[in-house]
Amino acid sequence: KIVINCGGIRHQTYRSTLKTLPGTRLSWLTEPDAYSNFDYDPKSDEFFFDRHPATFAFILNYYRTGKLHCPSDVCGPLFEEELAFWGIDETDVEACCWMNYRQHRDAEEALESFETPEPDAPEDNEGMDVEVDYQGEGILGKFQLSLSVRVPLPAPEHVLPCKTFVFVTINRCNSVKRLYTSLIRSRLPQHCSTLYEWLTYVEGVCVIWFTIEVLLRVIFCPDKAEFFRSPLNIIDFVAIVPFYLEVALSGLSSKTAKDVLSFLRVVRFVRILRIFKLTRHFVGLRVLGHTLRASTNEFLLLIIFLALGVLIFATMIYYAERLGADQKDPTAAAHTDFKNIPIGFWWAVVTMTTLGYGDMFPKTWSGMLVGALCALAGVLTIAMPVPVIVNNFGMYY
Repeated sequence: KIVINCGGIRHQTYRSTLKTLPGTRLSWLTEPDAYSNFDYDPKSDEFFFDRHPATFAFILNYYRTGKLHCPSDVCGPLFEEELAFWGIDETDVEACCWMNYRQHRDAEEALESFETPEPDAPEDNEGMDVEVDYQGEGILGKFQLSLSVRVPLPAPEHVLPCKTFVFVTINRCNSVKRLYTSLIRSRLPQHCSTLYEWLTYVEGVCVIWFTIEVLLRVIFCPDKAEFFRSPLNIIDFVAIVPFYLEVALSGLSSKTAKDVLSFLRVVRFVRILRIFKLTRHFVGLRVLGHTLRASTNEFLLLIIFLALGVLIFATMIYYAERLGADQKDPTAAAHTDFKNIPIGFWWAVVTMTTLGYGDMFPKTWSGMLVGALCALAGVLTIAMPVPVIVNNFGMYY
């Protein structure tokens, strides 16, 4: 027998038990030179290790049973460190405990995938300095510092998001209004359309503001190539340029100019993508983005399930409506909403997602049975990948 004192708790086992895993630290205790290589107390006849006693019990049981389990009340990195100390491979952890053991690794990888947050301003600053992109030294740095915007808000990290949100919201509302007016102008009488000139001035002010902002960021950005490779910066340019082109072409009356103006009005809708710039300042939006990227496989699985269900139930509802129709009435099949299988795709998607618009519905008992099965299959199909996505969101958050 051999006695091992780990962290003040004595454990007693057979030497033959420790020999079951050769090449590990405990197996070395059975060698003749172990008394000189390890902390051995001849009075108490025991080896002492100043290690975590709770995890050692699981490690010693691994020698006894051949199954390595991970304690649920011990932090994953601690158990990983103990395994490395005792010379045990982490891949020997049993399948029932593997997810619990790997949980800390997944959390660390999730944290590493996040972008480095921007440093906050000192708490004792009552004013707020929002840097454009880069603050240099000398005259250029002083000029940039003079362009810093000071807003009396209590939290420094809220200035840029609030400022951007206000201007994006005003600009988007104005764009939607003008797009809506241009679309309905050809359908309604002239006296029914009302144009508000003040919206044009508001849009001009917003575009000029964003133009100045983009120019300043280009001027003071230390890496111009990286700046123009950023998707968000490209969106800024695409959203600003159509306004000036529309102003330049507004005086032309040719058909080509009108077609170009119509296209520019549609391109201006890209401005709404500016809202993604707020993800740099709100942790929740960044968490959502990382969750969507981490759940790509689950979304793909969900799409495959829905595609299979749509194909199956669209085919079933098409034939069920015809089989359930009155055979004595030759025009009964013509009264159904499902004229062909592709039309049934829409009904299957709406039913499987439990939306149920009601524009198409079965009229026969066989079609109703297929509709009930389609709704149940949709609930089960959507419910399977959702918990994984929720767990990813909770892990990142």
